[in-house]
Amino acid sequence: MTIPRKPPWLQKKINPAAHADMERLLGDQRLHTVCQEAMCPNISECFRNRQATFLILGKNCTRHCSFCNVSRERPVPPDLSEPERVAETVTRLGLGHVVITSPTRDDLSDGGAGLFAATVREIRSTSPKTRIELLVPDFRGSRESLRVVTEAGPDILGHNVETVPRLYDIRSGADYQRSLAVLRHAAELSPSLPTKSGIMVGLGEREAEVREVLADLRRVGCVYLSIGQYLAPSRRHYPVQEFIRPEQFASYREQALALGFAHVESGPYVRSSYLAENYGAERRQGENGGTG
Repeated sequence: MTIPRKPPWLQKKINPAAHADMERLLGDQRLHTVCQEAMCPNISECFRNRQATFLILGKNCTRHCSFCNVSRERPVPPDLSEPERVAETVTRLGLGHVVITSPTRDDLSDGGAGLFAATVREIRSTSPKTRIELLVPDFRGSRESLRVVTEAGPDILGHNVETVPRLYDIRSGADYQRSLAVLRHAAELSPSLPTKSGIMVGLGEREAEVREVLADLRRVGCVYLSIGQYLAPSRRHYPVQEFIRPEQFASYREQALALGFAHVESGPYVRSSYLAENYGAERRQGENGGTG
């Protein structure tokens, strides 16, 4: 199959020179970011604004999804000092909102839940006003691991379904119903904790299938949603099937809002943690009497 040429609305440029200071800080702190490991097209914009999505538990994944650029090498043991370094960096950057994620660590008995919880506690200790969003793997369906994470008290709990059920062969080791269960169980374990999910489009899905996924997410209590264009990291990865037009992203956003999602980011360059500070803004405005 011939990979289609990128359209005019997908021409964002990466400028490494614009964020050298951020790269240096992360290197000094021995921290990984999904921005770097996943080759995110928004890296220059986010790093220039001193925003980053931290990738804890190393950069090596135990699953080999055909769309993902995260390393497939053997994972290393968790670094128990990592939560402290993340918290120190969050404080140094003065982040009002931070997203913490990880590769899938099926080799760990708790899937890494304990280190997620420790990272939340460290950030709360050093930067108590920072809103903490976690983007977690499925923990192989372990409700106990999910309980450890929710009891740590993040402000948002995210888990991505990534695509429609028909295309789940691109998600090695994943299961659509199990991913829905992660979101449902999180809402049951902590009813006041808003949950979030994300999907990629352009993988060959049909619009009707996307609508079904949105309805499924609402049925399990998901309140925040991101929808973005899939971009293959290389020719070795699953190829882009279609470049979705901006007006279709706008349509998906309206459909999602009509289903009851509280906040939706939908656009060609939207990623799970892109504009993450916007999620929950409506709640904060309400708490502040509408003053923002």
